[in-house]
Amino acid sequence: MSIDVQPPDPQQLATWLRASGNRDGAAFRSLYDATSPKLFGFALRILHKHELAEEVLQESFVAIWNNAAGYQSHLSAPMTWMTTIVRNKAFDHLRRSDVTVEIDADQFDRDVMDALHDPQATPIEALQMSGDAKALAWCMSALEGVHRQVVALAFFHDLSHSEVAEHMKLPVGTVKTWIRRSLEKLRTCLAKREQA
Repeated sequence: MSIDVQPPDPQQLATWLRASGNRDGAAFRSLYDATSPKLFGFALRILHKHELAEEVLQESFVAIWNNAAGYQSHLSAPMTWMTTIVRNKAFDHLRRSDVTVEIDADQFDRDVMDALHDPQATPIEALQMSGDAKALAWCMSALEGVHRQVVALAFFHDLSHSEVAEHMKLPVGTVKTWIRRSLEKLRTCLAKREQA
Protein backbone atom coordinates (compact mmCIF):
# COMPACT_ATOMS: atom_id res chain seq x y z
CA MET A 1 0.00 0.00 0.00
CA SER A 2 1.46 3.36 -1.01
CA ILE A 3 0.88 6.57 0.87
CA ASP A 4 -0.18 9.53 -1.24
CA VAL A 5 1.80 12.51 0.01
CA GLN A 6 0.13 15.80 -0.78
CA PRO A 7 2.31 18.90 -1.22
CA PRO A 8 2.11 21.18 1.80
CA ASP A 9 -0.62 23.80 1.64
CA PRO A 10 1.04 27.26 1.39
CA GLN A 11 -1.57 28.83 3.69
CA GLN A 12 -1.02 26.17 6.34
CA LEU A 13 2.76 26.61 6.05
CA ALA A 14 2.39 30.38 6.48
CA THR A 15 0.24 29.80 9.59
CA TRP A 16 2.87 27.46 11.08
CA LEU A 17 5.64 29.94 10.21
CA ARG A 18 3.81 32.80 11.96
CA ALA A 19 3.21 30.58 15.01
CA SER A 20 6.88 29.52 14.98
CA GLY A 21 7.79 33.21 14.99
CA ASN A 22 5.84 33.40 18.27
CA ARG A 23 7.93 30.45 19.58
CA ASP A 24 5.18 27.81 19.18
CA GLY A 25 7.16 24.54 19.28
CA ALA A 26 4.24 22.37 18.13
CA ALA A 27 3.68 24.54 15.05
CA PHE A 28 7.40 24.40 14.25
CA ARG A 29 7.32 20.59 14.53
CA SER A 30 4.39 20.48 12.09
CA LEU A 31 6.27 22.82 9.75
CA TYR A 32 9.35 20.58 9.95
CA ASP A 33 7.37 17.39 9.34
CA ALA A 34 5.59 18.89 6.32
CA THR A 35 8.62 20.45 4.61
CA SER A 36 11.80 18.65 5.67
CA PRO A 37 11.64 15.84 3.04
CA LYS A 38 11.40 18.34 0.17
CA LEU A 39 14.02 20.68 1.65
CA PHE A 40 16.37 17.75 2.31
CA GLY A 41 16.00 16.69 -1.34
CA PHE A 42 16.82 20.23 -2.44
CA ALA A 43 19.96 20.33 -0.23
CA LEU A 44 20.98 16.90 -1.51
CA ARG A 45 20.73 18.09 -5.14
CA ILE A 46 23.26 20.83 -4.34
CA LEU A 47 25.59 18.88 -2.03
CA HIS A 48 25.29 15.30 -3.41
CA LYS A 49 26.07 13.77 0.01
CA HIS A 50 23.47 12.65 2.57
CA GLU A 51 25.49 13.64 5.63
CA LEU A 52 26.19 17.15 4.25
CA ALA A 53 22.55 17.62 3.25
CA GLU A 54 21.43 16.54 6.75
CA GLU A 55 23.83 19.02 8.34
CA VAL A 56 22.64 21.86 6.10
CA LEU A 57 18.98 20.92 6.74
CA GLN A 58 19.58 21.14 10.49
CA GLU A 59 21.33 24.53 10.16
CA SER A 60 18.51 25.72 7.91
CA PHE A 61 15.77 24.80 10.38
CA VAL A 62 17.66 26.59 13.16
CA ALA A 63 17.70 29.67 10.87
CA ILE A 64 14.00 29.19 10.03
CA TRP A 65 13.14 29.01 13.75
CA ASN A 66 15.26 32.10 14.51
CA ASN A 67 13.89 34.12 11.58
CA ALA A 68 10.27 32.94 11.38
CA ALA A 69 9.04 36.14 13.06
CA GLY A 70 10.48 38.12 10.13
CA TYR A 71 8.77 36.05 7.40
CA GLN A 72 6.60 38.26 5.16
CA SER A 73 4.02 36.32 3.16
CA HIS A 74 3.49 39.15 0.65
CA LEU A 75 7.16 38.87 -0.44
CA SER A 76 7.36 35.11 -1.05
CA ALA A 77 5.51 31.85 -0.57
CA PRO A 78 6.59 29.85 2.52
CA MET A 79 8.38 27.11 0.53
CA THR A 80 10.21 29.73 -1.55
CA TRP A 81 11.38 31.48 1.62
CA MET A 82 12.54 28.25 3.27
CA THR A 83 14.14 26.92 0.07
CA THR A 84 16.15 30.15 -0.19
CA ILE A 85 17.46 29.61 3.35
CA VAL A 86 18.44 26.00 2.52
CA ARG A 87 20.08 27.07 -0.74
CA ASN A 88 22.09 29.81 1.00
CA LYS A 89 23.18 27.45 3.80
CA ALA A 90 24.21 24.81 1.24
CA PHE A 91 26.30 27.30 -0.72
CA ASP A 92 27.79 28.67 2.51
CA HIS A 93 28.80 25.11 3.32
CA LEU A 94 30.38 24.69 -0.11
CA ARG A 95 32.33 27.93 0.28
CA ARG A 96 33.66 26.82 3.70
CA SER A 97 34.75 23.41 2.45
CA ASP A 98 36.85 22.15 -0.40
CA VAL A 99 33.97 20.14 -1.82
CA THR A 100 33.88 20.17 -5.61
CA VAL A 101 30.39 20.39 -7.03
CA GLU A 102 29.50 18.83 -10.33
CA ILE A 103 26.79 20.87 -11.96
CA ASP A 104 24.34 19.18 -14.30
CA ALA A 105 23.73 22.00 -16.79
CA ASP A 106 20.14 21.10 -17.69
CA GLN A 107 19.10 20.55 -14.08
CA PHE A 108 20.89 23.72 -12.99
CA ASP A 109 19.04 25.75 -15.63
CA ARG A 110 15.73 24.34 -14.38
CA ASP A 111 16.72 25.15 -10.78
CA VAL A 112 17.62 28.72 -11.76
CA MET A 113 14.31 29.20 -13.55
CA ASP A 114 12.47 27.65 -10.56
CA ALA A 115 14.25 30.09 -8.27
CA LEU A 116 12.51 32.91 -10.14
CA HIS A 117 9.05 31.61 -9.34
CA ASP A 118 7.46 29.30 -6.81
CA PRO A 119 6.42 26.05 -8.51
CA GLN A 120 3.88 25.51 -5.71
CA ALA A 121 2.27 28.90 -6.15
CA THR A 122 -1.46 28.88 -6.69
CA PRO A 123 -2.67 30.36 -10.01
CA ILE A 124 -3.53 33.60 -8.17
CA GLU A 125 -0.07 33.80 -6.58
CA ALA A 126 1.53 33.09 -9.96
CA LEU A 127 -0.41 35.99 -11.49
CA GLN A 128 0.80 38.25 -8.71
CA MET A 129 4.47 37.58 -9.51
CA SER A 130 5.98 40.96 -10.24
CA GLY A 131 6.38 42.09 -13.82
CA ASP A 132 10.08 42.68 -13.11
CA ALA A 133 10.61 39.06 -12.08
CA LYS A 134 8.78 37.81 -15.19
CA ALA A 135 10.86 40.10 -17.41
CA LEU A 136 14.07 38.95 -15.73
CA ALA A 137 13.10 35.28 -16.10
CA TRP A 138 12.33 35.81 -19.79
CA CYS A 139 15.59 37.68 -20.42
CA MET A 140 17.60 35.08 -18.44
CA SER A 141 16.11 32.32 -20.57
CA ALA A 142 17.37 34.14 -23.69
CA LEU A 143 21.01 33.88 -22.51
CA GLU A 144 23.18 31.02 -23.73
CA GLY A 145 23.03 28.11 -21.23
CA VAL A 146 26.58 28.31 -19.87
CA HIS A 147 26.38 32.13 -19.61
CA ARG A 148 23.09 31.79 -17.71
CA GLN A 149 24.80 29.37 -15.28
CA VAL A 150 27.68 31.78 -14.67
CA VAL A 151 25.33 34.71 -14.02
CA ALA A 152 23.11 32.57 -11.77
CA LEU A 153 26.04 31.35 -9.68
CA ALA A 154 27.33 34.91 -9.28
CA PHE A 155 24.04 36.63 -8.52
CA PHE A 156 21.44 34.09 -7.32
CA HIS A 157 23.97 32.09 -5.29
CA ASP A 158 26.23 35.00 -4.37
CA LEU A 159 29.51 33.37 -5.43
CA SER A 160 32.60 35.46 -6.22
CA HIS A 161 34.06 35.43 -9.75
CA SER A 162 36.86 33.13 -8.60
CA GLU A 163 34.36 30.76 -6.92
CA VAL A 164 32.28 30.67 -10.11
CA ALA A 165 35.43 29.97 -12.13
CA GLU A 166 36.38 27.14 -9.77
CA HIS A 167 32.90 25.55 -9.92
CA MET A 168 32.65 25.88 -13.70
CA LYS A 169 36.30 24.87 -14.31
CA LEU A 170 36.88 28.07 -16.30
CA PRO A 171 39.54 30.81 -16.19
CA VAL A 172 38.53 33.78 -14.02
CA GLY A 173 38.99 36.14 -16.99
CA THR A 174 36.46 34.14 -19.02
CA VAL A 175 33.95 34.23 -16.17
CA LYS A 176 34.35 38.02 -15.80
CA THR A 177 33.92 38.54 -19.56
CA TRP A 178 30.84 36.30 -19.74
CA ILE A 179 29.24 38.01 -16.74
CA ARG A 180 29.92 41.48 -18.17
CA ARG A 181 28.53 40.54 -21.61
CA SER A 182 25.54 38.74 -20.09
CA LEU A 183 24.68 41.75 -17.90
CA GLU A 184 24.82 43.98 -20.98
CA LYS A 185 22.46 41.59 -22.79
CA LEU A 186 20.12 41.49 -19.79
CA ARG A 187 20.11 45.30 -19.56
CA THR A 188 19.29 45.61 -23.28
CA CYS A 189 16.62 42.91 -23.07
CA LEU A 190 14.96 44.47 -20.00
CA ALA A 191 15.04 47.94 -21.59
CA LYS A 192 13.37 46.59 -24.76
CA ARG A 193 10.66 44.87 -22.71
CA GLU A 194 10.04 48.07 -20.74
CA GLN A 195 9.51 50.03 -23.96
CA ALA A 196 7.23 47.35 -25.47
